[in-house]
Amino acid sequence: MRRRDLLAGLGSAGVIAGGGAVAAFGVPSPGTVTEQEDDGGDSSGIVGKQHDPYEIETVNAPGSEAGTVRVPTPDRPTFIDFFATWCSPCIKQMDALATAHERVSDEVLFLSVTTESISDAELRDWWVKHDGNWTIGLDPTAELTSRYWGTPYPSAVSIDATGTVRWSETGIKTADELVAGIERALEASESANEAE
Repeated sequence: MRRRDLLAGLGSAGVIAGGGAVAAFGVPSPGTVTEQEDDGGDSSGIVGKQHDPYEIETVNAPGSEAGTVRVPTPDRPTFIDFFATWCSPCIKQMDALATAHERVSDEVLFLSVTTESISDAELRDWWVKHDGNWTIGLDPTAELTSRYWGTPYPSAVSIDATGTVRWSETGIKTADELVAGIERALEASESANEAE
């Protein structure tokens, strides 16, 4: 292949990828840097954003009751783990999630969410097999997931009591990394309470 053909192909791929990003996320505002980008986190652009609460279905499984939950939970910090049962990194993440849950469960709504179209029984069996013990929810329309950019899997987000995203990361995280992200939402919530 000639060098010119290779460069043209690479340029075309960049234009297509950039166009896809603009279609999915809109045109970035010039000169703005999110708190997360400033801190060296990923550049999803959701840190600092707020969304109206959205109700999702929860499943009867260890640590979880069948019903619904509003995300974010009004007046309480929320942590969301976006996962899929077919995702091997999500399985590896379960131990760190369990440890993080033990450390902060009284302070936040701790939630794992999947967009998969699987039965409650299948999801419960997976949950038991991988020692889940906190609230688990279904997002079959991917509405919640799209609001908080929950892909690739695993992906996590922490939201303060005002509904503002304070931390967002993708990939496998340690329990300490997860707790540090959750603490951003807790600290922001405490600051908001002190200001009142």
